[in-house]
Amino acid sequence: MAMDAACLQHTKSILPPIHRPLSVLSRVSVSISIRRSPRLAKPFRPRNTYSASSSDTLVAGTRKEDVKSLEVLNKKQDEFGDLKSWMHKNGLPPCKVVLKERTSHDSKHSPIHYVAASEDLQAGDVAFSVPNSLVVTLERVLGNENIAELLTTNKLSELACLALYLMYEKKQGKKSFWYPYIKELDRQRGRGQQAVESPILWTETELAYLTGSPTKFWRGLKGSRENIYELDTVWFMAGSLFQQYPYDIPTEAFPFEIFKQAFVAVQSCVVHLQKVSLARRFALVPLGPPLLAYKSNCRAMLTAVDGAVQLVVDRPYKAGESIVVCEVKADSYFRCGPQPNSKLLLNYGFVDEDNAYDRIVVEAALNTEDPQYQDKRMVAQRNGKLSVQVFHVSVGKEKEAVADMLPYLQLGYVSDPSEMQSVISSQGPICPVSPCMERAVLDQLAGYFNTRLAGYATTLSEDDSLLADIDLDPKKRVATQLVRLEKKMLSACLRATVDLIKQLPDSTVSPCPAPYAPKLR
Repeated sequence: MAMDAACLQHTKSILPPIHRPLSVLSRVSVSISIRRSPRLAKPFRPRNTYSASSSDTLVAGTRKEDVKSLEVLNKKQDEFGDLKSWMHKNGLPPCKVVLKERTSHDSKHSPIHYVAASEDLQAGDVAFSVPNSLVVTLERVLGNENIAELLTTNKLSELACLALYLMYEKKQGKKSFWYPYIKELDRQRGRGQQAVESPILWTETELAYLTGSPTKFWRGLKGSRENIYELDTVWFMAGSLFQQYPYDIPTEAFPFEIFKQAFVAVQSCVVHLQKVSLARRFALVPLGPPLLAYKSNCRAMLTAVDGAVQLVVDRPYKAGESIVVCEVKADSYFRCGPQPNSKLLLNYGFVDEDNAYDRIVVEAALNTEDPQYQDKRMVAQRNGKLSVQVFHVSVGKEKEAVADMLPYLQLGYVSDPSEMQSVISSQGPICPVSPCMERAVLDQLAGYFNTRLAGYATTLSEDDSLLADIDLDPKKRVATQLVRLEKKMLSACLRATVDLIKQLPDSTVSPCPAPYAPKLR
């Protein structure tokens, strides 16, 4: 986890509220103004503040201090036994998995642990069943299901709450019940199965590997340090937290960088459980991700059952094989489901080359300066589209995506008022299309795809050469994998568009003028 190993010392216990990853906490109505609270009336000097620049700060990178703290962590590894031994001592029933380790791509990091079959398994076998007493949920953190549901109903961040809970628990060191689990998260350092941290923790130089990618990797918790102050709201709302950790409030206890690292670590392993109360839907499950590998073609998921969270495998395994899942995750906007590679990199630190759910986005918008904008907006809405429409281009379905865009773009090109009236009175999404209009639409689309491809720092052939280098930096490798797959989808869209241009009856037709052409982003 991105929480430092050196902070696993005996310190006074403290606990915080919640921070909102991509949501807003300010919607919560509370009677206490945190900035006018008596506790904050004077300058506050916290007892156990983490320093973002001190040697005990675990910044997931290449710092010498990181290496030293990891060495200390490894020396203590046998003191409490491994994670699985601790779980068995605390109620984990006999299971069919074992923890194994894989060498990290980065020699400065400890080997990564992963869950493997301890015996031959068949599809339908229960690999393990973790009792709820070993699962961390918002209900457990706040100690009150009603408060937990109130916070989630108001769009507060479960992920941030869980991160802060573990941060405060970590300040208790070995006194904390969760010490062995936190120790394992520290070893993982928010890394995925390829031993790469989330781009949220990358340097500007490393982010440059993603040049040209439309992926907006939300850095610094949506780029705003102000969000962390909203955590204090929960601190004052949740009496159970205040009683359990009666010292520093979160914004005084933890610098922004430390919180960001802890948040990334939790983001890499949180599970979104189905058919449970709001207070339990986000869960930290020991033996869950990132110890379980992700595969997009897998159907096995961690599932809430009576009093436990279990994993039923969907395929046979030989003893020693790494176990995979297709985790139903929720992003910061609480959308659930299989994830494209951009989200896999953000959440887990890896890219799935065989991801059937990979996609890119094309955003089109009707021109607001068009005198017929309102009429076109009405027609678009009538056909299930918006004035600013997002088109998802799924891998392998690029032709279908282009075909879906064309009627919308053609609508934007209509300029003659009589033609617009014909469109309004029609029942379908098809606009009257002349050869010159069709050519103009296709030319704009082809130009858009060419521009996006030109925005990348490398070509597809250069990407292939980079990936052939076995010594390629892990972050550069995973970034190259991502942009390469994006470029493949864009290239397929371009080919589909060019093929349509070639099918036009007269290739010499000049494109129609488009004074109010739709915009593509």
